[in-house]
Amino acid sequence: MTVSTIRRRLLLASAMGIALSAVPAAAQQREEMDEATIIVTAQRANQSGVEQEGSVGVLGNKDAADVPFSIRSYNEALILNQQPQTLGQVLENDPTIRTTTGFGIAGELFVIRGFALAGDDIGYDGLYGIMPRQLAAPELYQSVQVLNGASAFLNGAAPGGSGSGGSVNVIPKRAGTDPLNRVTAGYTGPEHIGGSFDIARRMGANGEWGVRVNGTARSGDVAIDDEFRSTYVLGAAFDYDAGPLRASLDLAYQRVKVSHFRPKLNIGALTAIPEAPDASTNFGQPWQYTTLRDIFGQARVEYDIARDVMVYAAVGARDGAEEGVYSTPTLIDGATGALTVSSSFIPRTDNNEAATAGLRARFATGAITHEVNAGGSINWLVNRNAFRFFALSPEANNLYNPVTVAPSTTVTFAAGDLDATLPAGRTRLTSGFVSDTLGFMDDRILLTAGVRLQAINVKSFSNATGALTAEYDEDKLTPVIGLVVKPAEGVSLYANRIEALVQGAVAPVSGANPGGGAALPVTNAGEVLPPFVSEQYEVGGKLALGGIDMSLALFQTDRETAILRFAPGQTDALEFGPFGTQRHRGVEVTVAGELTDGLRLIAGGSVIDAKLRRTQNGANEGAQAIGVPEYLVNANVEWDVPFAPALTLTGRVVHTGEQAANIGNTLFLDDWTRFDLGLRYVAVVAGQPLTLRANLDNVADADYWASAFDSFRPDLQLSAPRTFKASLTYEF
Repeated sequence: MTVSTIRRRLLLASAMGIALSAVPAAAQQREEMDEATIIVTAQRANQSGVEQEGSVGVLGNKDAADVPFSIRSYNEALILNQQPQTLGQVLENDPTIRTTTGFGIAGELFVIRGFALAGDDIGYDGLYGIMPRQLAAPELYQSVQVLNGASAFLNGAAPGGSGSGGSVNVIPKRAGTDPLNRVTAGYTGPEHIGGSFDIARRMGANGEWGVRVNGTARSGDVAIDDEFRSTYVLGAAFDYDAGPLRASLDLAYQRVKVSHFRPKLNIGALTAIPEAPDASTNFGQPWQYTTLRDIFGQARVEYDIARDVMVYAAVGARDGAEEGVYSTPTLIDGATGALTVSSSFIPRTDNNEAATAGLRARFATGAITHEVNAGGSINWLVNRNAFRFFALSPEANNLYNPVTVAPSTTVTFAAGDLDATLPAGRTRLTSGFVSDTLGFMDDRILLTAGVRLQAINVKSFSNATGALTAEYDEDKLTPVIGLVVKPAEGVSLYANRIEALVQGAVAPVSGANPGGGAALPVTNAGEVLPPFVSEQYEVGGKLALGGIDMSLALFQTDRETAILRFAPGQTDALEFGPFGTQRHRGVEVTVAGELTDGLRLIAGGSVIDAKLRRTQNGANEGAQAIGVPEYLVNANVEWDVPFAPALTLTGRVVHTGEQAANIGNTLFLDDWTRFDLGLRYVAVVAGQPLTLRANLDNVADADYWASAFDSFRPDLQLSAPRTFKASLTYEF
C-alpha cells in the first residue's frame, strides 16, 4: 500500500467521523486481498517448468506420451528466471546435454548422447539454417525444445552435419491470450548491465490478430577476467488465427560481440592433464574478438481444407555476417603452465533460405485410425569466407599467469579476399517424406512408419578465384518405425528405430601405411562417399503421476565413420570408405513437475558407454570417445516458501562424470560438480507485480576442466567462475 493511499484514507476517515470508521478498514482489507491475489498470480506465472510436449518434426506438435521419442520443452518462465545470456545456459538444465565451445571461438557446441550438435543445426520452429550459427540470445524465444536421438526422418538432414544424438528447436515468442507489458532491468557481475521489454496484444473482434514485440540490450564485462560481451536483439511476431486459416510472421535481429573471450586450451602432445587454473582466469588475448550479426525470420501458414485435413507451408531466411580474430593457446609444459599463442582472422557471411510444405490428414478405416503426413523440404545455404592464419607469437605466455602478447604478423596459411569474400560453399538439401501413424484400441497402441528421401548437393569453390573445386551430389532413404503402447492411464511405453544422416567425406589421394613405411595411394581418391548413416534403436517409458512426469530411455546408436583400409586383394594400396563405427549405448532418466504444492523439480541423469569400433588400422579399438562423460546428473529445485508467499528459493546441482581427453585414452578429466542458488521475490507496486530475481551460479567458485569434447585432439574447456546475476521485472 502506497503512502498516498494511506494519506487519502486517513483524511476520509476524519471527515466522515467515528460512525463510518469501519469503511476505510474494510477498504484496506480488500486491497490487502488484492495484493495477495496479484502475488499468487505472479508466482504461478513465474514457475520454471518443463512441458512434456513439443514439435516432432513432420509429425507436428505432440504430447510426449503419444510419440515413440524422448521430447521436452523448457518454458519461457525458466528463461526469464535464470537470466541466461546464451542458449547453452538454458540447456544447462537438461540432464542429457552438456555445452562447450568450438575450438578457438566463442560459439557454443552441444553434446547430446555423446554426439555433437553444432549451432548451425539448431532448428528455428522446425526450419534449419535460420538460427544464428554461433551464439543465440535466449530472450527471443518462448520455449526451447529438446528431442533426444536421431531425427533424419523427422527433421531432415542437418546442414551442418551434426545432430546424430539429438536436436534442439526454438520457438519464437508469440502473443498469448492476455495482454502483456513487461520491462526488465538486469545485471551480471562484475559490470554487465542491460534491459529488455516485451509487449503483446491480441486484436480483432475475437482476438484473431496477435502482435508481440520484444527486445534486449546488454553490455559489459562478465565474470571471466576482462571478458566483454554485448548483445542487442529485437524480435517481432504477427499472427492470425480465425476459422480454417492460421498464419504467422516472425522477424528477428541479433547482434553479439565478445571481446577478450577465453578460448579452449590445446594441450597438444602432453602426457598429463594440467591442474585447472582459477575459474576466472582468462588466458585469451585482449585483441581477440568475434562480432556476429544476424537478420532472420520465417512466414508460416496452415489451412484446414476439411475437418481433419490440413495443408501447411513455411519459408525462412537468414542473412548473417561474422568477423573474428581468434587465438589458439597451446600448453607446452603442464608443470609450469608455459604456453604458445597463434592467431587467425576470419570474416564470413551466410545467406540461407529454407522452405517446407506438407499435408496432414486424420481418418479411420474401421477400428483403425490414421494420421498421414506427406510433404517435402528444401534448404539453400551459401557460405562466403576468407581467412588468414598466423604463426606463433614470439612472446612467452603462461596458463597460470597470463599476459598480453603481440600477435604474429607472419601468415602461415591464407585464402580469399578479406574485404570481398567469395562463396566457399553452396549447399542444397532437398527431401520428400511420407508417414502414417496407425492407432489401435482407441489409440492406446500407436504405430508410426515412414520414410524420407534426402538429397544432398554440396559445391565447394576456391574462395580466391570463385572456381568450382569439388561437388557432392548424393541421396539416401531414411526410414523410421516407432511404437507407442499405453497399458494404463498415464503410462506410455515406446520403441523406435530411426537414423541420422550427414554428408559423406571425399576420399584422400594417399594415406598412412598400416604396416609402416611410405604412404600408400588410395584407389578411390577423389570419390565422394554416400551420406553417413547413424542407426539408432531405443526403448523407453513415460509415466505421468499426479503433477510429476518421468521418463526412461535405453538407446544404442551406431554411427558410420570414414577410415582407410587395404584395398581388397592388395597390400600396396588403400581404399577409403564408411568402414568404421562409433557405438554409443546409454540410459537416460528425467523427472519434472510439482512434487507437492509449491515444490517443483527438474532432474535426471544419463549413463553413456561411448566406444570406438572398427577403427582405422585397428588402432584404439574399443577406446572411449573423446569428451563423452560416463554419466551426467542434474537436479533443479524451486520452493515457494509457505510462510512467505512472495518468496521462491531455487537451487541447482550439475554433476558430470569422468571423460576421456585423448583418443588413446591415456588422459582423462576428473568428474566435477557445480552448485547454483537463487531466489525471486514478488512485490506489488501501483497495483502491479514487480519481481526481483537473484542467482549465484557456481556458488563454491569451483575450478575444473568442464569438457574435452572436440575433434580428435585434446582441447579443454575451463569452468565458468562464480557469477552473480540479478534482475527486476515489472509488468503493467
